[in-house]
Amino acid sequence: QVQLVESGGGLVQPGGSLRLSCATSKFTLDYYTIGWFRQAPGKEREGVSCISRTDGSTYYQNSVKGRFTISTDNAKNTVYLQMNSLKPEDTAVYYCAAAPDLAQAMCVASVPDYWGQGTQVTVSS
Repeated sequence: QVQLVESGGGLVQPGGSLRLSCATSKFTLDYYTIGWFRQAPGKEREGVSCISRTDGSTYYQNSVKGRFTISTDNAKNTVYLQMNSLKPEDTAVYYCAAAPDLAQAMCVASVPDYWGQGTQVTVSS
């Protein structure tokens, strides 16, 4: 069974940083691409960043390129999303997800098979 547990959300001022964590299992990392999605109030859910299980290739939504970094720590079975230079428009519930796709396909077009419970990120002064 695939389990995804997010942590690391919170309240941060504009320009600040947060690191989100998605704890899972070795099985999940071996067989699934992991991605971060977000949903702001009144908006559709969108793919933020994904990392492929096959070659570690990554995908970033244009609005977060250069500010967010996705990475995997295989020793801890955890995928991170480092978020720097945060903006108020980054405010959303962030979800970790898993799918048997490549990174770009997962973030842009697919509906992941598994989801975490979500963690709130609020960027406000």
